[in-house]
Order: sequence, then structure tokens, then C-alpha cells
Amino acid sequence: MERNSPTAIIVDDEAALIEHLARLLQQCWPELRIIDTAQNGREALAKIGAQVPDVVFLDIKMPGPSGIDVARQLASSVNVVFVTAFDEFAISAFDEAAIDYLLKPVEPQRLRRTVERLQQRLKKNDSARAIDLQRLLSRIDSSASQETWLRWLRVGHGEEVELIAADDVVYLRSDHKYTSVFTAHAEHVLRAPLVELETQLDPEKFWRIHRGTIVAVREIKSARRDVRSRYTLSLRSRPETLRSSAAYKHLFSQM
Repeated sequence: MERNSPTAIIVDDEAALIEHLARLLQQCWPELRIIDTAQNGREALAKIGAQVPDVVFLDIKMPGPSGIDVARQLASSVNVVFVTAFDEFAISAFDEAAIDYLLKPVEPQRLRRTVERLQQRLKKNDSARAIDLQRLLSRIDSSASQETWLRWLRVGHGEEVELIAADDVVYLRSDHKYTSVFTAHAEHVLRAPLVELETQLDPEKFWRIHRGTIVAVREIKSARRDVRSRYTLSLRSRPETLRSSAAYKHLFSQM
């Protein structure tokens, strides 16, 4: 390993996602040295300040100072690659400011393009590295003030994390401190209560129809009412039916 090999720190609040990105980087950029990792904003600031890596792969949403807050305090010589679950509001801002970004889950082909840009930038070793983040950060702040709903559900499988797109969810069912998440062809168990997930899901796309059930609106094929104003729902992507409680009958009044 050459002494002048480029260095990086990976920052993410999920250890499994750090490991996943580190493995992908090892494959497509073996010369890069991952000199440290961090799982929250305070830890990131301390480690980046002490070690001054060439590149920081920086999660936006994490405990403590956010990735945006961390980026504001970095030296201009540090190349920032945001790793984010956001897309619509962020992508145009990142592109305009020439900042690299990766969407979760990180795809090898997209990472290779980012690595190529970073390698070219590091070779130049000139003012191109001193990217002004302020315009980008102000735009992200403005967009982030709007409500951002959950796009990915993280399911743990031992030491691995599987990301389930919210758009693939058919319905969710409470199981005490856990939640069963049903997609068209599978069932997954999340270590989070349904009430917590409800606050993170877009209410225009997901309806609570029972104390223990939330369904994706797009998946409701039909709703049949009984004499007690409860509805039995047929689904588009799964064979079972769901029962709503009378407390939620107003949801179906315009169907």
C-alpha cells in the first residue's frame, strides 16, 4: 500500500450499511484506505477533524448533528459524498453544485461512477477540490423543511440489513413490539412497533384501517361493508383479505 493512497471515513448510523459500502469500495477502489467510521454526527466531526481524510461518505439523516450540519464544518479540501435515502428534492441540488451523492441502497454501478469522479478530482489536486457547499446546503435545508416520508424499511437478518422499498409494501400488521411487513411475495419482521412506523409513512399513501393494521392505499382492490360499518378489503397483490374497524369507515366513504 502506497503512503499517498487516498483515505476515507464512512459515516452512517447503521453499522451494517457501513460494512456494505466498505465492501463495495474495496471491490471498485482497492487503493482507497478506509481509515475510520462513525455512526453519529458528533463522532464524525471528531474523527474527520483529527484524521482529515480525502473523502467522507456522509449519511444525511443520523443522530446528533445531521450530515448537513457535519458538512458545514468540514474543511474545503475534504471531498464529500452524501449517502442518502432522499431523492426528489436532493438530486437536482447535488447535480447543480457538482457534489457527489449515492442513493440507498448503494448500487455497485452507481458507486463506480462516483469513484471515477473522485479519482479524477484527487489527481487534479487544485481548486476543483475546494467545492463550496453553502449553496447546496441552503437548498437542501429549504427542501428538508417539508415533510420527508419513509422510503425504505430496514430489515435485519443477522449481521445483514435488507432494504424494503415503501412502495413495495402491501400492508403492515402489529405483532407486539415488532411489525410484520407484507410485500407481494414475502413477509418481513421489523423490530419496531407499528405506531412508530405510522408516523414515518405518508398518510396519503398508507391508511391505518385497524388498531393493528396499516394498508397501502394503492393495494386496495375493493372494500365490502357489513351491517356494522366494518369493511373487508380485497388486495391487488396478495390473496388474503383485511378487516377494518368501524372507527375507520370514513376512509372508504368516497370509494
